[in-house]
Amino acid sequence: MRAKYRDETLQSIAEGIRRVCRRFDDTYWAACDAEHRFPHEFHDELARGGWIGIAIPEEYGGGGQGITAAAVMMREIAASGAAMNGCSAVHLTVFGLNPVVVFGNDRLKDTFLPRAAAGELHVAFGVTEPDAGTDTSHITTRAERDGDIWRITGRKIWTTKALESEVVLLLVRTNPELAGTFGGMSLFLADLDSDHVDIKAIPKLGRNAVASCEVAYDGLPVEHWRMVGEEGHGFKHLLHGLNPERILVASEAIGIGEASLDKAVVYANEREVFGRPIGQNQALSHPLAQAHVQLQAAWLAVIDAADRYDSGLDCGEQANAAKWLAAEAGFFAADRAVQTLGGMGYASEYHVERYWREARLMRIAPVSQEMALNYIAQSVLGLPRSY
Repeated sequence: MRAKYRDETLQSIAEGIRRVCRRFDDTYWAACDAEHRFPHEFHDELARGGWIGIAIPEEYGGGGQGITAAAVMMREIAASGAAMNGCSAVHLTVFGLNPVVVFGNDRLKDTFLPRAAAGELHVAFGVTEPDAGTDTSHITTRAERDGDIWRITGRKIWTTKALESEVVLLLVRTNPELAGTFGGMSLFLADLDSDHVDIKAIPKLGRNAVASCEVAYDGLPVEHWRMVGEEGHGFKHLLHGLNPERILVASEAIGIGEASLDKAVVYANEREVFGRPIGQNQALSHPLAQAHVQLQAAWLAVIDAADRYDSGLDCGEQANAAKWLAAEAGFFAADRAVQTLGGMGYASEYHVERYWREARLMRIAPVSQEMALNYIAQSVLGLPRSY
């Protein structure tokens, strides 16, 4: 039940990605997940096809496409069965460098964007801290200036792909007097220098092909030109990448839901109990139909948010709404797939348990469902802040 797109460019992107993804089946992804093995083969195949730089400007060797095109790509990767293991291998390069594209100085862009577009540069994203998760205003990782060098000290958690990455987009506090506020923070594209950085993978429920890490920084030296944008405005610069992140993660959640639904429909047509296929029972068919409807509706919200972003319009409401809707729809589809397969849904053989684990993540990250609703309540409806 692969999606069809009215726009010829988007349809071409979808077909191209599907051709690549066919070379990497569920067995490949299950093995990567079970062995905690980064999918280098998949990443390198996308890099050879120029897909990883899809949203990087053409002047730096990228595809020059917008977030709408990137959303189609990430949806198709997830729907192929790669789920979040496949998407997380590449999506930080797709959207994580957006603040560098928009606010970076020429030297920063000339040095890193061509390598990122070519798939030669793995990028991590360092924002969350042990005592400052959702409340970014309380980060304590700090950078102190010594001439043209900043020295960074502190600790981050949930830094995806830190083990594979050469650089990290790192939010730190450069003005301690503004602690507890969103001011006084700066953004750096820093090297993950093993002499000053200690990286440990965090054991977790799913998406184990791509590690999430705790990263300790001990006086990491970073040259001043590696600062992204203006000193003290790092959080504002970071926000420019958060709406695309919500949009792309929403598209991935939809892809996981579609992969789950595909498995469930095949099984419901083939599995016979009491002399007839179980898909003939409305107790199973109606939830699957509902899952399909919810996924389609969520995709419309994603496309609306992506189109607004690509058009330079405010899309905070639309991006948060799309993320909320897609995360709910994707998880519902994965959960109903497990239920449709019954005991076999719990077995690894049919892969829906892996989809379920990865779909569940989408209701937590990169922003929780509750925080997405907080944004809508406060910024759209004008209700008083709850925190």
